[in-house]
Amino acid sequence: MDATTTIEPAGKRGRNGGVVLTDRLCEKRVAKRVKIYDRKCPGLYVSVIPAGVATFFFKFTDRATGKQRSKWLGLHNPATFPVEQARTEVYALRMRIGNGENIAESLRQQKAQKAKQGKTVSEIIDERIDWMKTPVKKPDGEMRPRIESWESVASHLRRFIGPRLGKKLACEVTKQDIAALSKDIVAGRHGGKPSVSNARHMRRAASGLFNWAAEPEQDYVTASPCINLGKLDPEHPRTRVLSEDEIKTFWHGLDRDDMPWDRRTRLALKFELVTMLRSNELLGAHRNELFDLDGEHPRLDVPLKRVKKRRVIQQPLSSLAVEIVRDALKGSNKDFVFASPLDNTPLNRRAMGTALRGTKQRKDGKMVTKTPGICALLGMKPFTPHDLRRTAATLAGDLGFDDAWIAKCLDHAASKKGDVIVPTVTGKVYNHSKRMKEKRAVLDGVAAELRRIIAEPVTQADTGLRLVA
Repeated sequence: MDATTTIEPAGKRGRNGGVVLTDRLCEKRVAKRVKIYDRKCPGLYVSVIPAGVATFFFKFTDRATGKQRSKWLGLHNPATFPVEQARTEVYALRMRIGNGENIAESLRQQKAQKAKQGKTVSEIIDERIDWMKTPVKKPDGEMRPRIESWESVASHLRRFIGPRLGKKLACEVTKQDIAALSKDIVAGRHGGKPSVSNARHMRRAASGLFNWAAEPEQDYVTASPCINLGKLDPEHPRTRVLSEDEIKTFWHGLDRDDMPWDRRTRLALKFELVTMLRSNELLGAHRNELFDLDGEHPRLDVPLKRVKKRRVIQQPLSSLAVEIVRDALKGSNKDFVFASPLDNTPLNRRAMGTALRGTKQRKDGKMVTKTPGICALLGMKPFTPHDLRRTAATLAGDLGFDDAWIAKCLDHAASKKGDVIVPTVTGKVYNHSKRMKEKRAVLDGVAAELRRIIAEPVTQADTGLRLVA
């Protein structure tokens, strides 16, 4: 390793006859690294290495620690950064010190800021995901991930944003980058088939990411680039509703012994059609959430942690729903109604959708069917578990039930009842009634209609409560 020679006058007499830096001196060739201090501007020195590179520094004393520190000023260049320019910067720094500023602390902050703004998008994505999945105490007292839908958000970040912008510095991402990515997703040039929905998910995930990165605790970017983006085309709402013939084919097809899908998965599909609950709400159903199965008012209480709007749902169970529950619990000592065949846990949240569409595998470079889905096995046009909710709601509407009652069964916030607009504050703050009577009437009515369609005898309970409509 080359030694360092310091050309600095020692003592007061030496300083009076010290070296005056010049551009020519900075360009002088050296055999080993040399530090040359400037007599004209105390604190300024240049470090010259054998490769011919000269770097200016400012040496000063840190008032907080009493130790000497050096601030990098820049590389010598006679055209863009000559000796006189370095002196000017040192004079300015000395003035700031004279005014009481702690230059050392400013340097530390600048260094930290530079390190933060040197983060890539991939790095802040990883930090964001860790932040989202960190358990925190929720209103019900349980410890759960800070953002409970973090897996979905993480998927959007990793599938859409990471591959395109991952290597880019987060502070350099612009709204043009986000707009271009959004356009490519819509056109099918990034992330798979063309999808406005995926572009919308990407924008939402990116907005959350960069807003979080701009917060003082992170300070990775000065502002989010997800602003003033052009509007996406409206998404076409799904309208798939099963016809009566399809309902009959589907219902009886689920009972076939040759179905390759788990029996409780098939019962869960029936249960969604009968109860109008969301997949995530019903799949985690625990034995202790069931009440009065043998009485007149059976119901399932869904805790808020499984509900989309994070509020408790008390869902009445029709006689048909009770039959499905009893069938699912038959011969089982597990805690969950729709338990996994592998262990004492609920079915995976994707189990129902996977059963309907089937699974694929790659063979000889091509994707081929591994296990055919229920829709294909029954010769039905594809549909999703959510379409079963829509089908049940349509049946209820055709039976003449009020939209506000149906909305309660779907756990939607009804804004109208008939032609009278209900103030939002009424529903959110004052009206905490579960509308159990109306909900039970709707669900019992749907059960009676389903029994008619599948040609099963209608129970007395179903018939009596159907008349409430």
